[in-house]
Amino acid sequence: MDIALRYGEPEDSSLVALPIAPQNRRVLCASPGYLARYGEPRQLEQLAQHNCLLFMLGSRVHDHWSFHDGRREVGLTVSGDRFSDDADVVRLWAVAGAGIAYKSWLDVAADVLAGRLKVLLPELLCERAPLNLLCAHRAQLSKPVNLLREMLASRCAQLSRQCPALPGSDQ
Repeated sequence: MDIALRYGEPEDSSLVALPIAPQNRRVLCASPGYLARYGEPRQLEQLAQHNCLLFMLGSRVHDHWSFHDGRREVGLTVSGDRFSDDADVVRLWAVAGAGIAYKSWLDVAADVLAGRLKVLLPELLCERAPLNLLCAHRAQLSKPVNLLREMLASRCAQLSRQCPALPGSDQ
């Protein structure tokens, strides 16, 4: 492996981490079909009445979702009928109408912009999900890798400006 893209802060401090989308955040989202059947939550506490699509982080189910309401940090433990360690599977479940997902904006932006998913409670600031390019040594940062990094950072910045739940978005 020469390089990798990973969300979050790298656990291995020996890796070189270059920011691609440092301001990226998670968003709550669901398909229009799911919302038509079960209703759209208007308050965070209403997530308890919804099927939340869970994912694995390491060896644990990520069922504690964090938000900031403008005044304070709010945490909520959610539940659902399925979980996966594959982020794209969770996205596909959401698109298929199986429940509400808590996903990186970059993972769901195309679906939101195409109308397959809707961002819920956009007034809440969800937890950070910075995207980094990782490599083992700075020597691996060749001209092609740097060009790739610049292109990815530019595209991610364009997508971030379109997020209805991020400060400074075009929405």
